[in-house]
Amino acid sequence: MPARVTLLCHGRSTVRPSAFAADEPLAEGEAERIAAFAPALTGIASILSSPAGVARQTANALSTPSTIDLALADLDLGYWRGRSLSDIEASEPEALATWMADIDFAGHGGESRSALARRVSSWLDERRVPGGHTFAVTHPAVIQAAMLNILGAPISAFRNIDVPPLHALDIRSDGRRWAIRSFAGL
Repeated sequence: MPARVTLLCHGRSTVRPSAFAADEPLAEGEAERIAAFAPALTGIASILSSPAGVARQTANALSTPSTIDLALADLDLGYWRGRSLSDIEASEPEALATWMADIDFAGHGGESRSALARRVSSWLDERRVPGGHTFAVTHPAVIQAAMLNILGAPISAFRNIDVPPLHALDIRSDGRRWAIRSFAGL
């Protein structure tokens, strides 16, 4: 029996368009929409969740007990959290341009995309145990990093993957490698 991991992107939040998230809650009515999918999760005994409120709220709406896993946290954008891209571009155009081009940039006081990729890779390595199914609610950046890891693609391809709310990446491992089984919305 292969190891299985399902990474679910949290529900739609109240984050402003073109802004970096700052732990906003689920959007109005989103918890009810998520709860409608709970019956499809038969056989899931527990859920791992990012520590962010929007991920915890998503897990709670699925009516399955959840446990916080810090490795599932969103990309830490430091003092850019909650700020719009236009605000950052106006106040720090060189820093934003460097962040867009350099996967190792962490000049915002947070985490670089390369550090996120290493964190997600380590987390996936710990779940290669045959027979287990890990279900986790997390963020687009974590799912993007997982996909790039599995495909062996460079982290510079990060922005080439869109992960909408409530889309899930389902992967399997034979103990040697991961393979993408599906990527679909609930």
